[in-house]
Amino acid sequence: MNIKYALCGVALAALVTPALAANEFYVVQDGASKKCSVVEQKPTVATTTLVGTAVYKTQAEAETAMKADKICAAK
Repeated sequence: MNIKYALCGVALAALVTPALAANEFYVVQDGASKKCSVVEQKPTVATTTLVGTAVYKTQAEAETAMKADKICAAK
C-alpha cells in the first residue's frame, strides 16, 4: 500500500515540475512602434524582436533589464 502512495507522489511531481519551471520572462521590442515590453513566451512572430539574449526568472528582473537597456531606454 505504501508503494501506491509513493508512485502517486512521483506521478504528481512529474506533472507539477514543468508548470513550476515555466516562469521565464523575455524583453521584446515591437517592430512597428519600437515599444519594449516584458512577455512570458519567447517571441516567434516576425513583428517583434528579442532584446538581448537573457531569460529572466522574474518579471521584476526583466523590467529592470528593460529599463537599463539602451534600445528600450532610447525613447
